[in-house]
Amino acid sequence: MKVYISADIEGICGVVDIDHTRRDGKDYDIARNLMTKEVNAAAKGAFEGGASDVVINDSHGSMINLIVEDLDERVTIISGSPKPISMLQGIKECDATFFIGYHSRAGTMDAVLDHTYHGRVVYNMTVNEMDMGELGINAALAGYFGIPVVLVTGDQKTTDRAVQLLDQVEVVVTKKGIGRLAAQSIHPSKAREEIWKKAQKAVKVAKKVTPFKVDSPLRLEMEVMFTHMADSVEMMPGTERVSGRCIAYECDDFLELYRAMRAMILIASTGVP
Repeated sequence: MKVYISADIEGICGVVDIDHTRRDGKDYDIARNLMTKEVNAAAKGAFEGGASDVVINDSHGSMINLIVEDLDERVTIISGSPKPISMLQGIKECDATFFIGYHSRAGTMDAVLDHTYHGRVVYNMTVNEMDMGELGINAALAGYFGIPVVLVTGDQKTTDRAVQLLDQVEVVVTKKGIGRLAAQSIHPSKAREEIWKKAQKAVKVAKKVTPFKVDSPLRLEMEVMFTHMADSVEMMPGTERVSGRCIAYECDDFLELYRAMRAMILIASTGVP
């Protein structure tokens, strides 16, 4: 059993502010230390649950956040950016995946640090008329490769969405949002202990879990923050201008859709001041 871990930072216990998430933030080092410890708890739990290998993908921002030497020496680590499939780079050869430190999509009420891939670009995103954030899109891409998401950790709204969307998923609630930039968190040591336990359990039942898939034909609609961003994205071949701020893309292959989405976000981001 080879387990894949996609690790973000916004859903980590105790992380509540932009200063926690940016490399130039005064509290960033605190947050990356907390992130590393939660990821390590998940990895150790995976091994103790029966995993033969654990691959960890640093999936936040510039993707160089984890303190590598503090991780379990049995893991392999993917870091740096850009990567062809971003937050899921390296997943294809794995059997099950954990999403650690994940967050809710942009616009979710009482969700900590909610956004969708690029907070200054994406206002909303749907696939086949279903609202999608990073959790949903990444779970569907994992499902495209036949790999189930068996553990999700993050704030209450994120784990609630995971339970709604995914089959037999284990979850760990690290905090409950009071607003976008405030939360009531459990103690980090308690969060790590629960992640360790749930990781063991998730690995043991992983073969019974059904991957999450979105049926084709596929239609992505991305609503960006400003019309000038949509003006730029509209120049990408294969796109359709739906409204002032909304661009659509259609295809039959989810990996193509994912890559198109990433390209659309990158093009739109050229219009960020």
